[in-house]
Amino acid sequence: MPPALDRPAYDAPIGRRGSYSKGVARRQEILDRALEVFRERGPEGTSLRRVAEEIGVSHGALLHYFRSREQLLLALYEHTEAHRRDLREQEEPRDLGATEHLVAAAGVNVRVPGFVQLYSTLVAGSVEEGSEETRDYFTRRFERVRDLTAQRLRRQQEAGEVRADLDADALAALLVAASDGLQTQWLLDPEIDLEDTLGMFSELLRP
Repeated sequence: MPPALDRPAYDAPIGRRGSYSKGVARRQEILDRALEVFRERGPEGTSLRRVAEEIGVSHGALLHYFRSREQLLLALYEHTEAHRRDLREQEEPRDLGATEHLVAAAGVNVRVPGFVQLYSTLVAGSVEEGSEETRDYFTRRFERVRDLTAQRLRRQQEAGEVRADLDADALAALLVAASDGLQTQWLLDPEIDLEDTLGMFSELLRP
């Protein structure tokens, strides 16, 4: 999973936020309950109608905030990401290197119930026809994560902590792919030592 961004990938909430404080609170409640449904039933069981039934509102009322299942899941991801970002900011030092940042982010990911599965579901679905909103969201997200990772790598190269003969942009793409791939393996086999395995890159990249 890519590391958390310093700010959300979108400037405004996905879907309708609600015009008044009551509407904002209702949207928050919907997302909290939708996350419970996702954790219990998985992606296939998280439909607009199912969430509406669980919350006790009409399908039409839910459509007031989210016009599609795709938009609901994207909003749910951003909702969960905000919680994840809070955990990261509480625990992670600001001056971590690129690999150490990815390791710390992965450690937070697997402690937020349902986050890795939700992320994997959305990324896999983003390549399907009719998923333009999800594709755009994660294309922008990957671009920003690669850029932030490359910036960390360049600082480490200048400090002599990472091999200077490697292209930082290409290496950033490789590290993000390794992090994503290992977390997918962790979904299938939680016995995988995600943090130690990913952390091996620190040794491999030393000058």
